[in-house]
Amino acid sequence: MSRAIVHPFRGFLKGNIRCPRDKSLSHRAVMIGALSQGETRITGFSFCQDCLATIECVRALGVDVQIFPEEEQVTVQSGGLFALREPENVLNAENSGTTIRLLSGIATGIEGLTVLTGDQSLRKRPMRRIIEPLRQTGVNIGGRAQDNFPPLFIRGSTQIKPIRYLLRVPSAQVKSALIFAALKGDGPSLIEEPVSSRDHTENMLRYVGASIRKENTTLVVEPCQELRARPFSLPGDASSAAFLVALATLLPGSHVVVHDVGMNPHRVGFLRCLERMGGKLKFSNQREEFGEPRADLEVEASSLRGIEIGKDLIPSLIDEIPILAILATQAEGKTTISGAEELRVKESDRLKAIAQGLRSLGVDVEEKVDGLVLEGPVPLRGGVVESFGDHRIAMSFAIAGFMAQGDVVIEDVDCIGISYPHFFQDLVTLGCDTFTLSNS
Repeated sequence: MSRAIVHPFRGFLKGNIRCPRDKSLSHRAVMIGALSQGETRITGFSFCQDCLATIECVRALGVDVQIFPEEEQVTVQSGGLFALREPENVLNAENSGTTIRLLSGIATGIEGLTVLTGDQSLRKRPMRRIIEPLRQTGVNIGGRAQDNFPPLFIRGSTQIKPIRYLLRVPSAQVKSALIFAALKGDGPSLIEEPVSSRDHTENMLRYVGASIRKENTTLVVEPCQELRARPFSLPGDASSAAFLVALATLLPGSHVVVHDVGMNPHRVGFLRCLERMGGKLKFSNQREEFGEPRADLEVEASSLRGIEIGKDLIPSLIDEIPILAILATQAEGKTTISGAEELRVKESDRLKAIAQGLRSLGVDVEEKVDGLVLEGPVPLRGGVVESFGDHRIAMSFAIAGFMAQGDVVIEDVDCIGISYPHFFQDLVTLGCDTFTLSNS
């Protein structure tokens, strides 16, 4: 296990950079490629630990997946929707909630037994939210501790009943699992989504031939006999870009352009909040591919003010709340985050992890059941922060460390590879190199 010692940085960020390719899209591109007839060529793939776990799981289902990391390319060769086979061994999703939940939906339509598990962290994450609706397909599915946690077992079938389900929690992972299962249904499935979540799965499946439409707040998924393999060129990951954008905003004199960032409306809540706080952002070269908008993102240093972030915004920035909390410490006035109880069941209890880390750096933060309240600006002192093995916590406090008055030690930064393997290298590229990595 390694640690980062982050020293105060009094310079500025300058330059052009491309952040890691979109993790959410990378997962889905491989899975959709596995369900599509022919060869799917994916360019701009995210070779992080989570997405590599998805590749290994898909391979175990009998699909040929070839990787070309130096070119950021992956090819998926499949016989199509009905070609996947019962795996010979347990599928290991490692730390990836996207992998285990979406593949559970796919596994409902694979004849035989599929067992899915993950690392210690993933085995503590809630799974009843997918188990209960997937049982509507008629398959036998369950999990550990009265269906609450992995490992999961699914005894799949080629006879899938249509699903009719109301999503109680706005979750793209749950919605996507149900959509994948519904593709093999013997009639249309109806998934009611009162609060919209990211719609990558719908966009990408329509691109390869699936019939998915939205009627008011209800998704209608028609059964499908064939999906046609098509190429995917993936944009940069907006959640990863958030860390570079945050640091450039906080450091006087900074000017950074992050090229080719995904701009899905359900993923840019962080950028919209940053603009409300006074952040200076510009968008250029805007375009769209397979239903997914993308653009170049230009950011300059700016003074920030506190804002209120309520429940309606949470689905579009759930992954960025840790770095938003860091920004809030340097903003003028009070920042209130509410409706974010879902953070309690991420890779760590993120609300607790954020509050504990901020207190160790001298911030007076109020931790609520569903959010945080803090007032700035606050001079950050040096201290020791525990990442809890959570990549977004580790990167957020690295950004805090550059702003602090003394050294900030972050325990266990190996987890950063889960989503952003070249995080520290990209900081150096932009001119920020006041950190030391070492084994603890």
